[in-house]
Amino acid sequence: MKLGELISGLDIVSVSADLDTEVTGLVADSRKVTEGSVFVAVRGYESDGHRFIDAAVAAGAAAVIGEEVPEGVPSVTVRDSRRAMAAAAGNLYGNPSRRMKMIGVTGTNGKTTTTNLIKTVLEETLGVKVGLIGTNRNMIGSEEFETDRTTPDCLELQALLRQMADEGCEYVVMEVSSHALYLDRVYGIRFMEGIFTNLTEDHLDFHRTMEEYAKAKSRLFTMCDRAIINIDDPWSDTMLKAATGEIYTYSAKSDEADLTARDIKLHASSVSFCALMTGKLEKIRLGIPGMFSVYNALAATAACICAGVTVDKVKAALCDCAGVKGRAEVVPTGTDYTVLIDYAHTPDALENILKTVRGFTKGRVIVLFGCGGDRDPVKRPIMGEIAERLSDYVIVTSDNPRTERPEAIIDEIMKGIKGENKPVEVICDRREAIARALDIAKAGDTVVLAGKGHETYQEIDHVKHHLDEREVVAEYFKNAKAM
Repeated sequence: MKLGELISGLDIVSVSADLDTEVTGLVADSRKVTEGSVFVAVRGYESDGHRFIDAAVAAGAAAVIGEEVPEGVPSVTVRDSRRAMAAAAGNLYGNPSRRMKMIGVTGTNGKTTTTNLIKTVLEETLGVKVGLIGTNRNMIGSEEFETDRTTPDCLELQALLRQMADEGCEYVVMEVSSHALYLDRVYGIRFMEGIFTNLTEDHLDFHRTMEEYAKAKSRLFTMCDRAIINIDDPWSDTMLKAATGEIYTYSAKSDEADLTARDIKLHASSVSFCALMTGKLEKIRLGIPGMFSVYNALAATAACICAGVTVDKVKAALCDCAGVKGRAEVVPTGTDYTVLIDYAHTPDALENILKTVRGFTKGRVIVLFGCGGDRDPVKRPIMGEIAERLSDYVIVTSDNPRTERPEAIIDEIMKGIKGENKPVEVICDRREAIARALDIAKAGDTVVLAGKGHETYQEIDHVKHHLDEREVVAEYFKNAKAM
C-alpha cells in the first residue's frame, strides 16, 4: 500500500513525505517499528508518542503521522493523532466495516448478554453469518476467539473486522465501551444500529463524573443510522440528544416507547412478558432470570425488528437462547443448594443479581464479592452496602487487585458495611473465601460468587494468575468426596 492510500480521508494539516512511498504496516509503539512501517505519534495517558519519533525513524519508519513532527522527518501532520490512527487502520485493512452491517451496544450492564442474543436471533431468523466482538469472547459464526478487553484497539479491531468480512459475515454485533468511544478506537466506523442499555456507576476513575461517562457513551449515537434507546434509564435523554439518525425506543414502564414490555413475569430460571408495539402483541420468553433479562430481551428484540426480522420470528428464536458464561451462570454441584457465578462488578449489577436471586431463593442468599484494584474506588463502599442489605451472609474477598493491596481495597468496601444483625466475614484469599461460602451453605440457599464471571484469572501486580471459579467449586466437592 502506498502512503497516499493509507492517509486517505485523514484530517491533514500538512504533508512532507512522499505519498508514493510503499508502506508495510502501521504502529503506535516505536518498539514495534519495522522497515517501511508508518509510526503514529499518539498522546497517551502514561506517555506521549511524539517523544519517540526519533527512535521510530531510526528503527526504519517510512513516515510519521503526528500532531507535531520535527523538521526533516518524512511526515503527515494531522489535527488529531488518535482519529488519524483509527482512520489509517481502516484504510490499511480496506475499511471492512463498510462491507457488513454493524450493530453496536453500549451501556454499563447488559452489553454481553444483549450482543449474544442479537447474534443468535439474526443467525436463526435470517440464516446469516454474524461476527461478535465482546467482553468475554469474539466470534466468527460459531468459531470462538479469546479477548482481553471489551473493545479492541483500532488496529486489532480493523484486523478482526477484515477477517470477519473475508469469512463471510454479513453482520457484526459488538460491545462498544466508553473507553473505546472516548479514545476513538471505533472512529470512522458507521453503525447501522447503536443500542443503549443503561448507565450506572462505573469507570469513574477514568471519566471522573457520571456526566462525562454519559457523554462518552453518547458518542455512539453520533455514529449510527438508528439509535435504539432504553428510555427507562435516567441518562437516556443524553443519548437521545446526541442521536443524529432515526430513534427507536424501548421500555418496561412507558407506553410512549416504540417497544414496551407488559405483563412481566419473573421466574426462577426465566422471564416472560408481552412485547407491545404498534399493531403487534407477542408473548416473549427468555430462559435467563431477572428483571435485567427483560431489558436485555427488549434491546435484542428492538435491534432485530429494526434489522427487518418479524416479531414472531424474534419470539421463537429468543425461546431457544441460552445464558452467557459468567452471567447468572448456575454451577452444577449436585447439592441441595445453588451456586451461581455472575460478573456483577458494579453497584447496579450487584443489586440486580442479588434481587434476582432473592426472588427465587427459599433459604439464605450468601454473597461473595470484592472490587477491582486501579479502578473507581467510589463504588467500593456502595457495593458493600448493597451486599449487606440484599443478602443474608456476606463474604468480602479479593477480586483483581492489580497494583493495589487487596487489604486496602477490602477496607474501603467495609466502610459501607455496618455489620449489624448479619454475618460478615473478610477472607482475602478468594479460593479460601469460596471454600468458606460452600462450607456454610445449607439446603435451599443460593451462593452468589460475584465479580469474576467469565474471567479465568486473577490479576495481581500485572500478572494474571489462573483462577477459574468453576474449577475451584469442582475441586472443593472432589476433595469433600475424598474425605
